Amino acid sequence: MQATSDIDYKVLYEEALLTIAMLKHRIEQLEKMVFGSKHERFVTPSAPPQQLSLDIQADTVAACSVIEAKQVSYTKTKVAVEKKPIVHPGRGKLPEHLRRVETVIEPDNLPEGSIKIGELVTEQLECTPTEFYVNKFIRPKYLIPSQSEEENTKIVTAPLPVQPIDKCIAGPGLLAQILIDKFLYHLPIYRQQQRFAHSGITMPYSTLLAWIALGCNLLEVLYEALKQELLASNYIHADETGIKVIDQNKAGKKIHHGFFWVYNNSHLKLVFFDYQKSREKEGPQGILKDYKGYLQTDGYEAYDNFEKSEHIIHLNCMAHARRYFTDALPTDKQRAGYVLEQMQQLYAIERSCREKKLSFDERKEVRQKEAVPILEKLEKWIKEQYVTVLPKSPIGKAMAYSIKRWDKLCRYTLDGMLQIDNNPVENSIRPVALGRKNYLFCGSHNAAQRTAIIYSLLGSCKMHGIDPYVWLKDILTRLPMHPINKIKELLPHNCKPLQVPTS
Repeated sequence: MQATSDIDYKVLYEEALLTIAMLKHRIEQLEKMVFGSKHERFVTPSAPPQQLSLDIQADTVAACSVIEAKQVSYTKTKVAVEKKPIVHPGRGKLPEHLRRVETVIEPDNLPEGSIKIGELVTEQLECTPTEFYVNKFIRPKYLIPSQSEEENTKIVTAPLPVQPIDKCIAGPGLLAQILIDKFLYHLPIYRQQQRFAHSGITMPYSTLLAWIALGCNLLEVLYEALKQELLASNYIHADETGIKVIDQNKAGKKIHHGFFWVYNNSHLKLVFFDYQKSREKEGPQGILKDYKGYLQTDGYEAYDNFEKSEHIIHLNCMAHARRYFTDALPTDKQRAGYVLEQMQQLYAIERSCREKKLSFDERKEVRQKEAVPILEKLEKWIKEQYVTVLPKSPIGKAMAYSIKRWDKLCRYTLDGMLQIDNNPVENSIRPVALGRKNYLFCGSHNAAQRTAIIYSLLGSCKMHGIDPYVWLKDILTRLPMHPINKIKELLPHNCKPLQVPTS
């Protein structure tokens, strides 16, 4: 048994305090996830208000003597300030491209001889419920008489228009609407069934699933063309997010945790989803094996191998580094606050460049002049402070994360084309998070890959401001007849005439 004198109570006490602090921090993080705000905005703490002073020395005042006191009179003038009424800007103008239905309302009992001198126009936004209708193709049959005794009579009818899905009762507009409702507005299939039922249409669940599968399979050629366009660029953001998938081969609950690997070009406004069964490094390595250019990611280890690539320049995300210091703010306000203030200056530089609409070369020049000195000073400060903090504390973990990746965090200053963080691809992932809350999971690994196809194409539509329904209906109509060697013409960013008009 260990003697009581051999126990270092001071060490035990310090370890207990550290454990308590770590547990408190973990509880705070869990409470923030459940109840707190999700934004990471940092407000620079303002200096405490100071009392007004006249900057007069007390000794000087004490030495003064009053020679003569004079009575000072003054007049008080009251000025009436006219308050101007605030003019309300009025209701926003409705978009010009919407169809107008005009209704003229005349006054009752108008006397004879009244003269119209003008009119008041009031616009009201209205809608009608989704209408299901039937396209009825009538093809007359003609009997062509024979020209000679050797020829037989012929019966001629016009061919049916080419349909997206052969021998399917669903037209391109209906297929487009089902896909839009499912993957853009996150409406599960059973709710779409209810919409059909309200119009007196009985549509089996399996039929709707089959239509979605066949529609996505038809779009696969566009998906591959989009992938090639993205890989041909020289700047890609990458991130990943989980998705639950039903796997009949698994025991128990049969739920497999797959991943969407998402690749984004923020300048060309392209996004590409790739489904993989795991979060291992083979996912991005397979997609990016022939890629040449900049690759921006978070600090996930699966991307570390790209640092050794000859053709890829790997950079990290400042927002992820900032997130660690935001988490450390409650436990070390002084150190974490200082780092966040410096990062706030870096983001202010980026905001100024955007507002001034600087070119890439001009942006690089500003970063080299203003951002690089801040980064160099901050790096030195973090390394000096790191040896004074506990490595397992929140501030210690935040500093260790940044020190390990500092070169990759600063590489955005090398080219004005690069972004300071990876937020563009994170914005592209948001629809997946909303979808998970509604349809919960994908029915199979094949269904997950089809989901990646439609998320890629609809996400690119959104980034280019294109009405996804108009584009998808048009594509489903044209795709069966379109030459395969010109398939890139149908990608969202190449369909300029389909952009939504702006008012």
